[in-house]
Amino acid sequence: MLATVYTNGVIAVKEKSLLGEKLLRFAEMSAEEVFRALSESGFGAGAGTGSFDGELLCRAEEDALDGFIRTYAPSRAIETYLLAPRDFHNLKALVKAKLLGTDAAPMLAAEGLHSASELAELLEQGAFSFELSEQPTGAEIGAAIDKALYAYLFQKCKGAAVLKKLLVGKVDRLNILTALRASDREFAESLYLAGGKLGAAQLGRVFEGGEEALKHTPYEEFYRTALRAKEAGKPFTEAERALDRFEAEYFEAHKYELAGKEPFLYYVFRRRAEIADVRILLVCLNAGLSEQEIKKRLRSV
Repeated sequence: MLATVYTNGVIAVKEKSLLGEKLLRFAEMSAEEVFRALSESGFGAGAGTGSFDGELLCRAEEDALDGFIRTYAPSRAIETYLLAPRDFHNLKALVKAKLLGTDAAPMLAAEGLHSASELAELLEQGAFSFELSEQPTGAEIGAAIDKALYAYLFQKCKGAAVLKKLLVGKVDRLNILTALRASDREFAESLYLAGGKLGAAQLGRVFEGGEEALKHTPYEEFYRTALRAKEAGKPFTEAERALDRFEAEYFEAHKYELAGKEPFLYYVFRRRAEIADVRILLVCLNAGLSEQEIKKRLRSV
């Protein structure tokens, strides 16, 4: 691993290319103007000069960020935290494709710590074991692999306090959404991820209803946001956005106190959020959405 001081110097330079509030101005432009502005900012440089393919630009920027993570990650635990979820996503795709007799390629994400072919070989060798019924549904496969992912991350990140905090925060939020989506308490408990601060008894209050179910916990506002969506018969879009923003916002709240390896994580989460916003922005512009509607959907500003 490279020296943290050197890595933080590299980050200080890269931070100058973050889009920041430019994203809000992009919402006021045409798609062609946004492509031009992105090109001037160096966004998606790996896609080739003058590319007007938004997805190609975003993938090029994601590939560049992945390369940065692999080169500069200040610890193996951080590299694992950032890239291992891709492996487990690809495991889901491979398992589902095998059970359904279909091609996994359209379901695969970018490479994590292992290539898809390496994961496929490990599956054939029986390196992974998931608790599945004889005829598992897609949801069952997804839940089993998610449990394996978080068990793996907690084990690999157990010596990194900040990563453990992030994992606990994500697990608790995911379990709250699981409880709100579940038809009954028993089914929800079969799906909960391990490692969070909220136990089954606290999560069980969700089934009693009411906005006070998780009062005096760090998740009070998150829960109320999700509950309002459920009561209105709407998707959990706002809560899911809050979940996506959680990691970056954790560091944003402490940005003047960041030290050691934390600036690296803060930069990566901000860059990932901006890439997601560029993707959202271009889709919305091409769909003809208004400036106000687009700005409401952005996550990093």
